[in-house]
Amino acid sequence: MEMQMQFIQELPTPEEIKEKYPLSKEIKGIKEKRDEEIKKIFEGRDDRFLLIIGPCSADNEDAVLDYVTRLAAVQEKVKDKLYMIPRVYTNKPRTVGIGYKGMLHQPDPEKEENLLAGIIAIREMHTRVIRETGFTCAEEMLYPENHRYLSDLLAYVAIGARSVEDQGHRLLASGLGIPVGMKNPTGGDISVMMNSIVAAQNPQRFVYRGWEVQTTGNPLVHSILRGYVDKFGRNIPNYHFEDLIHLAHSYEERELLNPAVIVDTNHSNSDKDFMQQIRIAKDVVYSKNHAKEVKNMVKGLMIESYLEDGAQSIGDGVYGKSITDPCLGWEKTEKLIYELAEFIW
Repeated sequence: MEMQMQFIQELPTPEEIKEKYPLSKEIKGIKEKRDEEIKKIFEGRDDRFLLIIGPCSADNEDAVLDYVTRLAAVQEKVKDKLYMIPRVYTNKPRTVGIGYKGMLHQPDPEKEENLLAGIIAIREMHTRVIRETGFTCAEEMLYPENHRYLSDLLAYVAIGARSVEDQGHRLLASGLGIPVGMKNPTGGDISVMMNSIVAAQNPQRFVYRGWEVQTTGNPLVHSILRGYVDKFGRNIPNYHFEDLIHLAHSYEERELLNPAVIVDTNHSNSDKDFMQQIRIAKDVVYSKNHAKEVKNMVKGLMIESYLEDGAQSIGDGVYGKSITDPCLGWEKTEKLIYELAEFIW
């Protein structure tokens, strides 16, 4: 039987999109400078603490720019202690595969899917963020073959709990040239995450977008702890001091480059209660301050934050409120950032 798949339209290649929507010299310069600064943090040459922070999904360009503009003003006040990478996540994995999949699929969440319009929309939004705020941002790499549409714009890539075992994600991560965070899988086995880091830190040859390609290996690939779900469906955290010590020992055993972890303060770590992110963030900083092996390894936090507390349904129309996972609102976020800056030694 023929494949039950309708071919809707042939999409432009990343090269064609980049040619049509090019970057200015100024934007290229900002990215180059920030790439070097972030690299220094992961290599231990800069002891500033990273905050990878922003909405669960970047669903509305105006609200995202509003959020990131506010964040830029706060960054200026804490720049000696904290280094921020905004989350501008435009590809959203869905647990059961249905629902809003991000701006890549739907530039307008209330309209039909249109991936060509989505590719253009996400590129233009990322470009606008850099131009207007000086931030380069983080994305989740849900589809490896789509990465090159944004590869000249991004500062950081996360590989999700459901993708971390996938060969394509691991191999492509080995050639990205920017930090890539591997989340522990939903089942919690950190050896899966560590195996992915080994694969991505080593040179790889594979097929990518119709080409045979060779990578150099990526020494900035590291772990993200996001909690896990046990066999009874309960959310179990893995951000505690003992978890961090165990991870440090796992890094030691494998002799990996630049041992590093980002702690995700939401998802299974918070039992999906977005308000718990405040307590968890402080707990991780406390742990970091009380053991050298943890202090050197814990590079930062991942926080889900937007303009308004909580989440809403698509169509509710509340400006700056998440339409996917609940997020910490702006007032609480700003207060937390200043508190973290004081806690960091």
